[in-house]
Amino acid sequence: MSEASRALFRSFTLSLFMKRLVPYTLIAPYVLHLAVFVLFPVVFSVVLTFHSWNIISPMQYVGFDNYAHLLKDRLFWQALWNTIRFLLLHIPLQIVVALALAEMLNGPIRGRAFFRGAFFLPVIVSGVVVTILWQQLLGFNAGMINRLLTGIGIPKVPWLESPDVAMYSIALMATWKNVGLYVILFLVGLQTVPTQYYEAADLEGATPWQKFRYITLPMINPTLFMVVVLSTIGGFSLFIEPYIMTEGGPLNSTLSAVMYIYRQAFQYYHMGYSATLGFCFALLILAVVAIQKRYVETTD
Repeated sequence: MSEASRALFRSFTLSLFMKRLVPYTLIAPYVLHLAVFVLFPVVFSVVLTFHSWNIISPMQYVGFDNYAHLLKDRLFWQALWNTIRFLLLHIPLQIVVALALAEMLNGPIRGRAFFRGAFFLPVIVSGVVVTILWQQLLGFNAGMINRLLTGIGIPKVPWLESPDVAMYSIALMATWKNVGLYVILFLVGLQTVPTQYYEAADLEGATPWQKFRYITLPMINPTLFMVVVLSTIGGFSLFIEPYIMTEGGPLNSTLSAVMYIYRQAFQYYHMGYSATLGFCFALLILAVVAIQKRYVETTD
C-alpha cells in the first residue's frame, strides 16, 4: 500500500471515528449530570433506607427496622393526613378559581394583559416573601385582616392559632400564591377550543352551563389533567408555608409530611429513617398521580 493510500485510509478512519465519537461527546455532560445528581442520590437513598446513619458515625445495617418504625410512627401518619387534608382543600379551590379567572380573561374585557400579569405576579415572587407577607396579614392581634374584621364589628379569627382554622388559612394563601400559573395554563387551553362549537351550541339553544359542561371541559381535558397533576405534586411538597407561618403547629395540625421528613433528617439526624419516609412518600405520590391520570383522561 502506497503512502498516499495509507494517509487516505488513516484520514478516513479518523473521520469515521470522530463522527461516531461526537454524538457521545455531546451527550456526555447530560449523562454525567444524570448519573451524579439523579441516579446516584436515588440509589443511595434506597440503600440508606436499610441503614441507621447520623452523618457523623458510620452507617449501620438495620434491615427493615426503618420500615417497621414507619408503620408505628403516629406523628408521621398525622403529618401525612395533614398533607392529604391540605390537598383536599387546596386542589379543588385552586382549580375552580383558576378556571373561573381564565374564563373571565378569555372574554372581551378591558385590561386583559394587565390582569394576566397581575394574577401571575405572585408566582414569580419568592415563596418565603409571600409566606411572611401572609403571616403578617393573618396575625391575630396586629394582622390587617383581623383589623378589618373588628372595624366592621366581626370578632377576630385565630387564622394561625387555631388547630381547626390554621390549615384552611395555609390553603388559602397557597392558592393565592400559585393560582396565576394555572390561570395561564387554562387560558391557553381555552384559546385552543374552536369557536365553531360554541356557535353551533348557540344555534341549538344551549345554556352557558351546557356549553361549559359538554364543550369546554372535554376540550381542555389535557390541560385539566396537567393542572391536577401539578397541583397534586405541589401540594404534596407543602413545606415553606407551615414551616414559616406556624412551624407545624398548633398541636401539629399543620405539620406536613415533607416538613416531618426534614425534621427527621436535619434536626434529629435520622438520615436512614428520613430516607425511608421520603422513599415511601415518593411511591405514594406516584400512585396518586397514576390514579389521577387514569381517572381524568377517561372522563368525558
